Amino acid sequence: MPYWRLSGFYFFYFASLGALIPYWSLYLKSLGFNAADIGNLMAILMATKIISPNIWGWVADHTGRRMAIVRMGCLISMFAFAGVFFSDHFIWLMLVMVVFSFFWNATLPQFEATTFSHLGEHIHRYSRIRLWGSIGFIAAVWGLGSVLEGDSIRLLPVILLLMFAGIWLSSLLVPEEAAGHLSLDHEPLRHLLRRPEVLGLLAACFLMQASHGPYYTFFSIYLQDYDYSLSAIGGLWALGVVAEVGIFLLMSRLLPRFGLRWLLLGSLLLAALRWMIIALYPQSLWLMVFAQCLHAASFGIYHAAAIQYIHGFFSGRHQGKGQALYSSLSFGAGGALGSFYSGYLFEGFGARSMFFVAVLLALAGFFIAWRYLPAGSSAIKLNEG
Repeated sequence: MPYWRLSGFYFFYFASLGALIPYWSLYLKSLGFNAADIGNLMAILMATKIISPNIWGWVADHTGRRMAIVRMGCLISMFAFAGVFFSDHFIWLMLVMVVFSFFWNATLPQFEATTFSHLGEHIHRYSRIRLWGSIGFIAAVWGLGSVLEGDSIRLLPVILLLMFAGIWLSSLLVPEEAAGHLSLDHEPLRHLLRRPEVLGLLAACFLMQASHGPYYTFFSIYLQDYDYSLSAIGGLWALGVVAEVGIFLLMSRLLPRFGLRWLLLGSLLLAALRWMIIALYPQSLWLMVFAQCLHAASFGIYHAAAIQYIHGFFSGRHQGKGQALYSSLSFGAGGALGSFYSGYLFEGFGARSMFFVAVLLALAGFFIAWRYLPAGSSAIKLNEG
């Protein structure tokens, strides 16, 4: 298994997220956009995940050439993003974000499927590869906090373009045969999508990511309004991902002890607690530190459990489509809804209202997961037999 080559891609991909998610909204604010405009532009990054991963997942599952799709997506998205240097008009940036994110969002689900093909029966080791993505995120978000203070925020597009180049170069190091050869004798996808367990999981994932919308879109602006410096904001973002890394290292021990179902349920409850703390006590640095530590649950445990459920429910020729569905319905549709509603709530009812809605969404996800997810320590491969 090419551990370092797989890890390298995650490192650069999530380093770019560490620059994009916390700071892109601040860059847009520096251009004079209001909260609704920022919410809409950020929603585009998520909304293209509704369509893009499913198109490329279908192509990958029928051709077996996952890494070719990953390399193409990385290269085209890099050139598309360069369009931000030509104009800062809202419509132009909207078009750039549509093209950029359509191809960028094609890459990660297919790379995840490639990683699981490498891991084979050792899927519990996934977290130890994926943690390098978290390390990349920490390096970017912490390092850029002081670099982008004041007018230096205008450097962000250049920094992002260099990071996108790093993603493309790292993709060249992973061999095509890593994707493996997929069996075609599996239950039709439409039958899988009728199962209550699968629908319940996808619904819970959708709600979990919708609850993250205010955090990913406006957390930096929210803290800035309470007089946090950009260095402090970057440190809080980084702390969340440090907690995520720690939980990834522990997942191989937590999974046999608690099982996927209880881990996912716990992550949804702790996400609701996290949003409540952020809504009620933004002026308290120590409570913000505690809330960021809960990122270990609201993202780390959640993602590690959800992606193993997906791997269990969708195997063989459905592997790429399963990863694509997870990405498109949760990070795509859920993330887009989260960015969209948070922008309008921020404008109309104040910043705290966003996080109160996030609490309700996380709790709704908990009750759906409680009702529909099967008990047991691991996902059942529903499409075999």
